[in-house]
Amino acid sequence: MRTAVSAVAVAGALMAVSAGPASASANYYGCPYGAVCIYNGADPNSGIESGGVYWAYGPHNLSNQFGYHYVVNNQYGGAWVELCTGYNGTGRGESIIFGSPYGNSEDLGPINSIVLGTGNTFPCTPP
Repeated sequence: MRTAVSAVAVAGALMAVSAGPASASANYYGCPYGAVCIYNGADPNSGIESGGVYWAYGPHNLSNQFGYHYVVNNQYGGAWVELCTGYNGTGRGESIIFGSPYGNSEDLGPINSIVLGTGNTFPCTPP
């Protein structure tokens, strides 16, 4: 299992910006604060794919995802996103993206669902 980890320290007033890397409470490469986003390609400048913004905790099934796509976790409160090989948040956990904001280029070929959550219980891990 690959793990992408990032920590964000927030101090003082935060200023929101609309594009590119940003501080907490702002868009991150166009991904709204509080969401997880999947992009058209491996580069965040490829743009968020249609239907590629996820807000709710729990599993979200994916379809027709091939090759590498940039995945951004712009959630707050220590939330994570796990990439799972099975549908409905089952199967083997391939990657967990912690931190906010943080993004990583991920091979979505073997991925059939993502799970948004908090805490230390990951539905697809260990493999």
